[in-house]
Amino acid sequence: MTTSTDGAAQTRPARLNGALVRFRTTAWVTGVGLLVLCATMVIEYGFGNATPAAVYSPIHGVLYMLYLACSIDLAIKARWSIKSTILVLLAGCVPFVSFVVERRVTHRVQAGKDIF
Repeated sequence: MTTSTDGAAQTRPARLNGALVRFRTTAWVTGVGLLVLCATMVIEYGFGNATPAAVYSPIHGVLYMLYLACSIDLAIKARWSIKSTILVLLAGCVPFVSFVVERRVTHRVQAGKDIF
């Protein structure tokens, strides 16, 4: 005999699958993009060449906006708390943190738990 909560738990991962895949992809792209942005900043301030940063900074901005949109989409579908949502959104601002948060989010969403 199954209860209604058992059925909801079984359909939840299927409902979140697309949002989770989009989040994971944008988290990785944003993480790599942030590392590239750091490299362009080293080139600009260390070697006096502002061209790479001037070209790449707007690209990184668009990548980060995509990360924000996908994170909010997943947060709404997974019913995260405001605190969890804000922390995940900020994770895309710190080098290497988006990779760590992506793993944590993936495991927690698949388990049906809140992030933090």
